[in-house]
Amino acid sequence: MQFNKPPLSLDDQLDRLIQRGLSVPDRQRALHYLRHLNYYRLGAYWLPFEADHQTHRLRPGTTLDDVLNLYVFDREFRLLVMDAIERIEVSIRTCWAYHMAHTHGPHCHLDPTLFKSPHRSWRHEERLRALEGEVRRSQETFIRHLSATYDEPLPPIWALVEIMTFGQLSQWYANTRQRRDRNAVAREYDFDESVLTSVLHHLSTVRNQCAHHARLWNREFTFLPKLPKDRPALVLGTLSFDASRRIYNTLTLMLYLMDVVNPHHHWRERLIRLIDHHAVNVAEMGFPDDWRDRPLWAMHRPK
Repeated sequence: MQFNKPPLSLDDQLDRLIQRGLSVPDRQRALHYLRHLNYYRLGAYWLPFEADHQTHRLRPGTTLDDVLNLYVFDREFRLLVMDAIERIEVSIRTCWAYHMAHTHGPHCHLDPTLFKSPHRSWRHEERLRALEGEVRRSQETFIRHLSATYDEPLPPIWALVEIMTFGQLSQWYANTRQRRDRNAVAREYDFDESVLTSVLHHLSTVRNQCAHHARLWNREFTFLPKLPKDRPALVLGTLSFDASRRIYNTLTLMLYLMDVVNPHHHWRERLIRLIDHHAVNVAEMGFPDDWRDRPLWAMHRPK
């Protein structure tokens, strides 16, 4: 079957929403939002207000502001998640590079014996070539200085790690050959290396969703992080082991890592305030009913 539906004008888009039951007291204001927010982009945010998914009929009384409230929450939520991921990523970069440099030398990344044997998804030579490309493209002063001053294939690991993407960092850590090297980094966060490996992979996918402005609030993730089984106690008491594939456990792991990386952060309070300000139904994000009373979330309640 070929797709043969014509594109709808802004007025036609709005008329369709009104026919489906959306309350629009200010037509020009509604057209303004449709002009700047793709109809299909907003579509994900009026789904929770549908009374009948087959006909897309909206519940009586549903307003454009109801939809926009959820949209704005999700946008601010993504920014908050990115803020935490940035700090977690910088910490992991620092710990991995510090351990590898002090254990195996400044150019440990050039030694193929320190990394897992070649396989289809990760080959040491290909990953080095990718990093060489990052170095060539980099406008960082310290990278340009090191490349111009020293006759080495690549800068030392503590410099190189600063121009790795989160995805690259996740892969280099996961493919570090010796378990003791991976555990030396994971112990900084009281995790087992297998848990940290999985969490990094998962967070790199979450980061990509945020970077591409994709919906995050009620997303179901294909790849879920491996959950710890015996420690840390605060994490075990806060996770939801019967949760859906949504973001609650991700946020719990991020909150714990934020407590390790920056004990005086206000990320917890900012997230709770954001949820309360927009009156979001957090069950759609996989939150258990008693989440506010679970250890990590109850530690510092917003005043």
